[in-house]
Amino acid sequence: MIPRATRRLTGDRGQAFPVYITAVAGLLFLAFAYFAVGQAATKRNEAETAADAAALAAAQDFRDQLRKGLLGGFDLVRWQKLLDGDRGGLLPHDSCPAARELAARNDATAGLCELSFQPEPTYRVAVQTNRTAGHSVIAATQDHKGAAKAAAVVVPRCHIRDASGTGPTTLPAEPGPAPEPGESPGPDGPGDEPKGAYVLVCEKKKDFEVDPAHLELLPKASDLFSVHLADK
Repeated sequence: MIPRATRRLTGDRGQAFPVYITAVAGLLFLAFAYFAVGQAATKRNEAETAADAAALAAAQDFRDQLRKGLLGGFDLVRWQKLLDGDRGGLLPHDSCPAARELAARNDATAGLCELSFQPEPTYRVAVQTNRTAGHSVIAATQDHKGAAKAAAVVVPRCHIRDASGTGPTTLPAEPGPAPEPGESPGPDGPGDEPKGAYVLVCEKKKDFEVDPAHLELLPKASDLFSVHLADK
């Protein structure tokens, strides 16, 4: 015959075992849930990184196109607009492909990509990761993809001025009369400016004398324009 005290102890242990199993199961669920939330946060961080990189890629490509526009030939009106960030709409070039390529290299897809002026050229890009957070105990995270938006700004660093003056050049109110057929442009026509007639004044860089015959010697695009992420 089993003593009464022994039977009571055995019964207590039997009652505690289900509680122990429930507690362990609860802790395991919390651990998996925490892991699932962490996976979702990781995807969000990946999306933010891809969005930043894509926006910068678009802005840098646009900056490079601005410099190429300057290399197309010296024209005071065109140059001032290009150095001002192409507000005159002189460059129909689309830099969004550069953003999409960078997003793809970061295992993401760029959706929205648009250029605006506020007043500097600004590329806004929205991306989404290609992969989900994966299967987890939280159903809502199984199909979750990271998504983020970013904006990058192209800021002009230089302006052009007459070498004989101290301030920026001023544009003529109206263009001069067109030359007659067979008549060559006058000394003030586009492309006829002598070397040293105009200089580029840039931030933290020595003034650069413009030589229309050697525009390939212009400063690098990164010297002419800076690119940085904008506040979201």
